[in-house]
Formats: sequence, structure tokens, C-alpha cells
Amino acid sequence: MSHPIIHHNDEHHHEDFQLKDTHPLLGERWPAMGGVRGNDKLTSTYDLVEQMYYLYVRVVKAKDLPPNPLTGSCDPYVEVKLGNYKGTTRHLEKRPNPEWNQVFAFSKDRVQSSSLEVYVKDKEMVGRDDYMGKVVFDLNEVPTRVPPDSPLAPQWYRLEDPRRVEGVKVRGEIMVAVWIGTQADEAFPEAWHSDAASVHGEGVASVRSKVYVSPKLWYLRVNVIEAQDVQPATRGRTPEVFVKAQVGNQVLKTRTSVSATLNPKWNEDLLFVVAEPFEEQLVLHVEDHVSSRKDDLLGRVTLPLTMFEKRLDHRPFVHSRWFDLEKFGIPALEGETRRELRFASRIHLRVCLEGAYHVMDESTMYISDTRPTARQLWRPPVGVLEVGILGAKALLPMKNRDGRGTTDSYCVAKYGQKWVRTRTLVGTFSPSWNEQYTWEVYDPSTVITIGVFDNCHLGGNGNSARDSRIGKVRIRLSTLEADRVYTHSYPLIVLTPSGVKKMGELQLAVRFTCLSVASMMHLYSQPLLPKMHYLHPFTVSQLDSLRYQAMSIVAARLGRTEPPLRKEVVEYMLDVESHLWSMRRSKANFFRVMSLLSGLVGIFSWLGDVCKWKNPATTVLVHILLLILVWYPELILPTVFLYMFFIGLWNYRSRPRHPPHMDTKLSWAEAASPDELDEEFDTFPTSKPQDMVYMRYDRLRSVAGRIQTVVGDMATQGERLGSLLSWRDPRATCLFVVFCLLAAVALYVTPFRVVALVTGLYLLRHPRFRSKLPPVPVNFFRRLPSKIDSML
Repeated sequence: MSHPIIHHNDEHHHEDFQLKDTHPLLGERWPAMGGVRGNDKLTSTYDLVEQMYYLYVRVVKAKDLPPNPLTGSCDPYVEVKLGNYKGTTRHLEKRPNPEWNQVFAFSKDRVQSSSLEVYVKDKEMVGRDDYMGKVVFDLNEVPTRVPPDSPLAPQWYRLEDPRRVEGVKVRGEIMVAVWIGTQADEAFPEAWHSDAASVHGEGVASVRSKVYVSPKLWYLRVNVIEAQDVQPATRGRTPEVFVKAQVGNQVLKTRTSVSATLNPKWNEDLLFVVAEPFEEQLVLHVEDHVSSRKDDLLGRVTLPLTMFEKRLDHRPFVHSRWFDLEKFGIPALEGETRRELRFASRIHLRVCLEGAYHVMDESTMYISDTRPTARQLWRPPVGVLEVGILGAKALLPMKNRDGRGTTDSYCVAKYGQKWVRTRTLVGTFSPSWNEQYTWEVYDPSTVITIGVFDNCHLGGNGNSARDSRIGKVRIRLSTLEADRVYTHSYPLIVLTPSGVKKMGELQLAVRFTCLSVASMMHLYSQPLLPKMHYLHPFTVSQLDSLRYQAMSIVAARLGRTEPPLRKEVVEYMLDVESHLWSMRRSKANFFRVMSLLSGLVGIFSWLGDVCKWKNPATTVLVHILLLILVWYPELILPTVFLYMFFIGLWNYRSRPRHPPHMDTKLSWAEAASPDELDEEFDTFPTSKPQDMVYMRYDRLRSVAGRIQTVVGDMATQGERLGSLLSWRDPRATCLFVVFCLLAAVALYVTPFRVVALVTGLYLLRHPRFRSKLPPVPVNFFRRLPSKIDSML
């Protein structure tokens, strides 16, 4: 009896990690409320989220406030009170006519009072603040504003004090606007929220929703050509010269000159990643390799990045320039004559900023943008992506506050150069953000990443705390049907040293709108990356190094915003550790390859059964088909294409109807042993004892990491082949199915000898007629989706 129970628990556990359908009340089904007629259509861009109502209070300014009889001055501030919630403006010193212009937002779901009270108080340095007057609003009389209506005009209200004689007004007036609106209101992002009433100080800035933009990244190509009149520090010695170039924290070196000479030559390219605005400088050191432990500095030059040309193609020739070096060593210390200064050492450089490359700051498997750096080379957008971040459910406690577990969660979404951050909802395991964001789409073969984090900086802890990871979701846009709203609950899964853990569920509403079907289909014939990546490609090691530098720059720049998008958040969103060795990930990639090979094994097994006459009827049909194809060989190719055409039509009924999600079974996360997890979460280099042993162990991990990547790439190519007819990418499958039909018809009417001759001549064509760019079939194939999107 125990086995069925265990099996049931396993099924329940597996379903817990699956995608779930949700049915939120989105845009067109928003309920009508007081002040808005039910048959009026709400005009709003927030149609992918559930409508949330807020009581907004805008405190603009006050005038003619009475001075304090004791101090003779007035340091006013305003306190807005609604039931148990109380918000205050900043206090202004010695201002009888203060201006605040602050907005307060009270969630209507939590309103437990029928009146709103706006107090004006005088800030006292010692003792209790003096009460100057108040205005009371009846919530039943508050108007409702629905965008795009213009903002509600604020009004002057006389202050009154119930402690004084009835009917006698207090001196002074306050300008206030009070209305009921939604999260689509312009005042929503900058408003003080009652949901975060317990947050004070520096933490207030970190609870608001913000939009960030990645810095504009360039590749800086430094071609070190040669140097002249290099004088060694030791007289009479012929130097072994190399050049060390530095931009910020990036340091690269040329090889040591082949021949010992005073005029060394290198003609070597050094590549850096730089970001606008250009804050760093290019610093070049010419050094003499004296011994394995000593390098003498012979000369240096510092060049601002703004002086270099921006190249937008491979054809324009960048002019080289000579630069004089500042001298170091004995001659510089002893002093030089004017005659010697005329013959200063020089270095010959060709430097440019490459604008035709896409600077990758994220993994190519989860790339969200493929545009080149130079805006002049951008194509028009082909679509619009809209994401409604509705909320989360069943989040786990991430920290302790006041002796109990709590979570202060927020979402970060990254697509292209635009990052968005929702507001932080304090102390809840079921947050409801209901915020909607929009991105322009330039290529559907890209991925949007949405992460959930716990805010650990509400108390103004500075940099001592780190925001905790709760989980993330990736969605490849090419897997979405156009103009369809996807409403699903995605499992938030993280891998910990103790195993895989579900942290909760994230509810999203996603819509991909196609602006031009023709442009979208044309993209499937184009290279995924800009042309320069194929005309002048980088090596694998260069790409890895440049990507790491780009991620570091993006994390540093976003960490300097207010509020900062912190380094741990940016690195998690950009998968900074995805290239490191993991036994679990290697096993997952191995079984991906095995699952593809199992299809071939099945075909050979079927052929074996046919040869053994296990099913006589099937074997007879195969004999008949064999005779037909032998007598009419021109029917082979059209038959194959027609067969794939019918398979594609048949698979249309069972096409996937939801975006991919993190799959723990595919990632081999549930079956990982404690020892494997301990190895995966080990630092790199390792923190274990026995230096020499673990140095070799780290080297083995590095090599194995590359093998792991190769195996993963093999699996990806096979899965792309399988997705041709699976309707995983509906546009790609549609194009391929139509191609199969046209190919079948063309091959039926074209003699086989002609087809074979044309194919042979095309494959054997002269290199002069070949292009360095990948052919259209290769571009199409590289854009097909694979299961890599579902990998943890």
C-alpha cells in the first residue's frame, strides 16, 4: 500500500514545478466602480494587469501659516492620516508659505476609514510637535480619475482646529488634491505608498518602481603596430619590448617583440569594452622584459577615448597615428638635454571604436538584444512586447524581522537595453504588483528574463546586505503566438547547496504584437548577429573575456543609479556563472543528447523488426515502397518533403500552447547528489585545502566546462532540428512547412538529373562566388528554439 502513496506524492511534487494556467481579471474585464459608469470603456494602457485602486492625496503647498508663539518661526510639515496609516511630508524650516508637492497613495483594499484627515503641524526640536490645523475629507465625496483624463486640479482649503471655539477658523490655508485612481495614474511611481509605511530613511527610494537603461557599450580596438627609439633603462642592453594597455580595470598585453631591437614591431590587436559616457582613458605602457620577475617601464602615454574614430563598417580605413611616450628610468631621472627631447620614443597605433558589433553582456543562449552599437545601423522594430507583472504566490520567508519570517519582494525584468524594477511590497508572501511594461522588439529570436528578489536594504543598511534571489523566468519571444495574451503562473526555482527548492510562483501576463509580418518573416533569413561578427569574428576566448568585462561594466553603472540596481541582481539576471563547471549541468546536457539519439535508435530498431518480418503487412508495404523508389528514383526527395509536410500539419494540433518554463527534471536538479551540489557551489578557484591538488582540480573543471558547453551545443542543434515541425516557433514552422510543399511540387516537375546537376554545381562553385556571411538555411536554423530556454 505504501508504493501508490509514494507514487502519488512524487506526482504531486512534479506538478508543483510545472506551469499553471491562471485567469486574472485583465484590462477588458476590469470591474466598474463608484464614479465610473459600468458601460464606459476604460481607456488605459494597463490592459494586461488587474486594476488596483488607490486613494491619492497630493499635498501641494500652504500659505499664511501662523508662527509659533514661543519661537516666532514656523517649521511646517503635513501629516496625511487614513485609519491606521499615516504619511508625512518633509518639514521646511522657517517657511510660513511652504511648498511640498508630494503625493500619498493609500491602497483602497486596506482602507478602514470613511474620512481622510490632513494635518498641518509645526516641527519642534524638543517636545511634541505643535498642531496648527487640519482639513477633513469624506471618502464618499472623493472623485474618481481615469487616465487619460487630465490631472485633478488642487484646491485651497481653510485650516480648522476642533479644539478652538466652534465656527472660528484657524489662520492659514493648504492646497490639496484628493482623488481615487489606479496604478495607471501618473502620480503612482513617485507616490508614498501605505503598503510601505514601515519603511523609512534611505530605504524609501528602494521600494519604488523604476526603469533603468543599460550603458551604451562599444568595443575598443587598439592595433599596436610598432615603436621607435625605445631606450632601455640599462645602457648598452637591447630591450625585449612588449606593450601593456589598460582601460579601467581591463589590462591586456602584446607578445614580446620577436627580435631584440630598439624599433620593435607587433601589429597586434587588443580589444576592450568601454561604455558611454567615456570616463576611462587608454593608458599604454611600453615595458622591457628583463627577467621572469622583472619588467622595466620604458615609456607611457595616456589617451582619452573621445579622441578616437567610431567605425561603422569593416570597409572604412582607420588612420594610424604616432604618439610620443613619456620617458621613465635612468635617463628621465638624470635629466635630458633639449636635443634629446627632440628624439623622444614614439609608438604607432591604430585605434577605433567599433560600432558595427553587438557588444554581448549576456549569454548568447539567452540573448535579449542583437543590435549593433551604432544607432545608424538599427533596423525598424518588428513587434512590441508587453508584460504584465501581476503578482506572486506562496513565497518562502527570506529573512527574520521582529522574530518572525518575512519577505520584501520585487521583480526585475530585462530585455534589450531596458531594465525595469517593480515596487517592493513589504512583509507579504503573496505580493500583487500589477505593473505593466512595454518593449520594442527588433528580433523575435530573443529572450526576456524576469527575476524575483528579496529587498534587504529597507533599513538603509548600505552595502552590507545583499538582495536574495527568489527565482527567475525566461521567455523566448519566438515561442509566442502574435496578439495572444498568455496568462500563466511560473514556478520560481532556485538551486541551493542542499538541493532544488521551489520558492513560490510568479504570475505573468504576456503579449507579443507583430507590427509587420513581412519584416518578421524576412528576419528568419538574416544572420542572428550583425555582419561584422561573421566578416571579422572574435575567438571563443576573446568573446568570453569581453562578455565578462561587459557584465562588470553594466553592473557597475547600474549600481550607481538611484536607487541602485545592485551587482548581485545584475549578475543573476545576466547569468554570470553559467560558464562554470557543474556535474549536474553536464549530466543534463548528456541526457539531452541521449534523448535525441534515442530517436535514431528507434528507427534502426524498427528497420530490424521489418527485416525480421515481425509484422508481415508492414514488411510487404516496405518492399512495395522499395520497388517504387528503385524504379522511379526521382520520387525519393519529393516523397520525403511531402512526408515532412504532412507530419508538420499533423503536429499542428498538438503544438505547445504555453511558453517554456524552468524544468527541474530536464536540468537534472532533483537527482543531483549532495557531493555534486557541493562541487557546483564551491568557489572558483576552490576554497578547499591541498593547494596543488586543487589547482589541478580547478584546471580540470575549466576544461570540463568547455566540454560541457560543446555537448550542450550539440544537444541544441539536435533540438533545433526537432523543432522544425513541432510548432514550438509557429512562424518558423509555418515557413518550413510552406517550403516543404513548394519543394515537393518543384521536385515533382523537375527531372532528378537537373536537380542533382544544379546541386552539385552549387556545392562546387568557385570561392569568388561565395559569401562570408552564413547562407539563408543556416541563418534560419540558428534562429530555431531549443530546450536551452528551460535549463536552470
